[in-house]
Amino acid sequence: MGILTGLKVLDFSTLLPGPFATMMLADMGADVLKVESPYRVDLTKVIEPMDGEVSAAFGHLNRSKRSLALDLKLEEAKEVVYKLIQDYDIVVEQFRPGTMDKLGIGYEKLKQINPKVIFCSITGYGQTGPLRDKAGHDINYLALSGAASYSSRENQAPIPAGIQVADLAGGSMPAIIGILAAVYHRDQTGEGQHIDISITDSAFALNALYGSGYLVGGVEPEAESLLLNGGSFYDYYETKDHRYFSVGSLEPQFQARLCELIGDSHLIDLSSSPRLEDQQVFKRILTQAFRQKTFKEWLTILGDDFDGCVEPVLTFSESVQHPHTKARDLVVSVPKPEGGAQKQIAFPIKFSTQPAEYRFSGTQTGTHSEDILKDSGFDQETIDALSNHGVLGKQVKS
Repeated sequence: MGILTGLKVLDFSTLLPGPFATMMLADMGADVLKVESPYRVDLTKVIEPMDGEVSAAFGHLNRSKRSLALDLKLEEAKEVVYKLIQDYDIVVEQFRPGTMDKLGIGYEKLKQINPKVIFCSITGYGQTGPLRDKAGHDINYLALSGAASYSSRENQAPIPAGIQVADLAGGSMPAIIGILAAVYHRDQTGEGQHIDISITDSAFALNALYGSGYLVGGVEPEAESLLLNGGSFYDYYETKDHRYFSVGSLEPQFQARLCELIGDSHLIDLSSSPRLEDQQVFKRILTQAFRQKTFKEWLTILGDDFDGCVEPVLTFSESVQHPHTKARDLVVSVPKPEGGAQKQIAFPIKFSTQPAEYRFSGTQTGTHSEDILKDSGFDQETIDALSNHGVLGKQVKS
């Protein structure tokens, strides 16, 4: 029994922001029913490597979710959704604004059937505004938010992040917060509501430290000019064998330990100077110091006890093997519906009473269609008729 056991979610989303959000809800015990087109290919299904007939990424993002195949363009599919929504609390969708309305399953329609429904729309630019109908991706949202402009080296292009910052921090996480806040509100008032999540809006809000400085003092955040983007010694440093270490020793006690680490405690005055020129001098000293030894040599010198905000830049495979990752159980073994198990990244929040649960990895579209319809009160004759009319696509029986 998870902490959200009892909540029922209809998930119409694809790709990353919506599925990541509903995965976390499922990890916390919510019953998530993924409604998928039997004909449209979710790109996360074909991201290598594959694990059987679905990709590892799709299996991860859709764990513990049952799959119902529905061709939403057909009238009979709408009737299925109308019946399901009577028993579901939350809808998550990621279409362009107005698409769900055109399909006949938008918020206003579903609210007529279930006034308490919480309907969460995740889009790139929101339900209103001049960009509402435009397509976009993570890199576009970060660009428009202003964050990409100062996430670079001076006079160089912004750096494409290895993770999808806007999609996850600007889409998935605000969606979870909004949904759970709306559930609390509904528990107090009995009211459902429509939640409008704009990934760009939330990415804009991530400019918390330096955007606020511009709004109050007119200081434009620029590349390598700030405390945390390379303007100070807070940075990455290359070793003799072309690996890297992160140095974040901002506080005085950590600066002192850093200076001792590189062999000159008198450098503390330079490291603590607010002058950009002094910071750049100290960075050059650090750069030369780290280049004197290999990655492994620095690991040996730092050992397990150095407490000065200096850590190695690990590859993902090294991170998986790190003692912290293992001690915190950040990799779990999730059962696959067809047998066996798949290693996946764990739910990261630790509850003292109700831990995360992992029922099964994501599976093929429509795997649970027939069982879902039976559970919702459809008789076999109706299910056969829906199947024959192509409403369920080419389903895989469970």
